[in-house]
Amino acid sequence: MSTDDQQTGHKGLASLWFGTALWKRILAAVLLGAIIGYFWGEGATQIKWMGDLFVRLIRMIVVPLVFVTLAAGVAAMGNLQRLGSIGVKALVLYMLTSVVAVVIGIGFGVLLQPGVGVELSGATPRAVETTASVGDLLMNIVPTNPIAALASGDMLAIIFFALIFGAGILVQGEGARPMADILNQASEALLGATRIVMEAAPFGVFALIAWVMGTSGPQAFASVFKLAIAVYVGCALHMLLVQGGVVRLFANLRALRFFRDVTEAQLVAYSTSSSAATLPVTMRVAEKNLGLRRPVFSSVLPLGATINMDGTALYVGLVAVFSAQIFGVPLDAGKYAIIMLTTVLVSIGTASVPSASLFLLAAVLTAIGITPEQTALVVGFILPFDRILDMMRTTTNVTGDLAVATTVGKWEDEIDLDVYRAPSAG
Repeated sequence: MSTDDQQTGHKGLASLWFGTALWKRILAAVLLGAIIGYFWGEGATQIKWMGDLFVRLIRMIVVPLVFVTLAAGVAAMGNLQRLGSIGVKALVLYMLTSVVAVVIGIGFGVLLQPGVGVELSGATPRAVETTASVGDLLMNIVPTNPIAALASGDMLAIIFFALIFGAGILVQGEGARPMADILNQASEALLGATRIVMEAAPFGVFALIAWVMGTSGPQAFASVFKLAIAVYVGCALHMLLVQGGVVRLFANLRALRFFRDVTEAQLVAYSTSSSAATLPVTMRVAEKNLGLRRPVFSSVLPLGATINMDGTALYVGLVAVFSAQIFGVPLDAGKYAIIMLTTVLVSIGTASVPSASLFLLAAVLTAIGITPEQTALVVGFILPFDRILDMMRTTTNVTGDLAVATTVGKWEDEIDLDVYRAPSAG
């Protein structure tokens, strides 16, 4: 083959690769990774570094992206009243969908009875975290040192400081306009950097899925088959009916187009199991695919990645019923109400990292009479294969963030409907 033929072939492959929509490349990576991991088994750990590198790349962007885009978004609102309007609407929707998620989780627990007949004798107890008090949570939102908060990635503190910083630009008016321009330019640059990093997504996703399938595999579900079915079906129904319903009924937009346009973020969320790690992708999807404008996506999405945990709420509610069935703890209407209340509160404080919700079960289970020792057994029983369950609930969390942002964007007239309704890119 001549040099010219080789160059033509390389150009053809490059055109095919970059001409294929990113979500399709990621989906192919998920499927291929699952197949390779299944047959390769434990050997798939040899390529996990590729997935870890991809996660580090997107985590590298998270903190500066959240701070810069949120501060720029607040500065672009024009007045503080808009900030309050967007924030309140987003919070109400986040709380509403989380409550419904808990109800779905409890309902599947009652319907499928996943804990009946489960034996924990072979489980290794795992220590569980206790949740901080409401006072401590509120106190920790305000950073004593914003630079330290940025360095440590304390997302709630970063969001608070960015809101204050952006509000300061609004208050100063024209005198602070140069800073607003700098933030806008920095935001555009970071979103461009996100686009570059996302070209590595198919390779990172492939490695992560292969590692999960190779180390856990389908056989890991044998002892918790009913629980796994409840998590996956419950999350799927919540996304389709509740989150899709929010977009269709509250925003009066076609839900099918919404799900088409958020596929890229869902696939990254599924592979990384981290709402925070997915945030740069979520923001890019919101702007480029859904047509949301900066005042909405830059404020609603970082908030959602921190406090909106629909998948977590559903899962914790389900596992609470699962645990009660294992230990024979009777549940009445009052205890179901306690599960709902404590689960919503706990899910707000859940770290957006893999399997974090498992270690926040103590508050919910203690409230219905399950001892810390029993809680440790439940965590030890679930933890070995929780990654596969976590992948689905993280996908639900991220989808919820985008559904709420889309709805608030429509309410606030901060959405380009031509972009939202545009035909698929590929």
